[in-house]
Amino acid sequence: QVQLVESGGGLVQAGGSLRLSCAASGRTFSINAMGWFRQAPGKERDFVAAVTWSAWSGGSTYYADSVKGRFTISRDNAKSTVYLQMNSLKPEDTAVYYCAADKAPVGSRSYIQYDYRGQGTQVTVSS
Repeated sequence: QVQLVESGGGLVQAGGSLRLSCAASGRTFSINAMGWFRQAPGKERDFVAAVTWSAWSGGSTYYADSVKGRFTISRDNAKSTVYLQMNSLKPEDTAVYYCAADKAPVGSRSYIQYDYRGQGTQVTVSS
């Protein structure tokens, strides 16, 4: 099993920045991709970004169009942690952000495809 704990959420003004962290513990060697998703009140849970890694294909990153150029996903393998650096935040970025981990190095945009999921962290961007 793998446990995921998100942190770094909070309240920020429009145009500001936040960095979210997702720390994985447990059988982390089984993970080959991690992603971030978000869910605003009354809306579906949407894909934000994903990062994959594998011994034979290297790694890749994927982003939703709405965050390209503003958000950056990265990972620290030694700490089993994935980060989401969020810059130029907008009020429409307000949501609960969820981390997810996958055994397959796919970087899926579908939340249900991931094997493990965190509890979420609130991000609120004020105008």
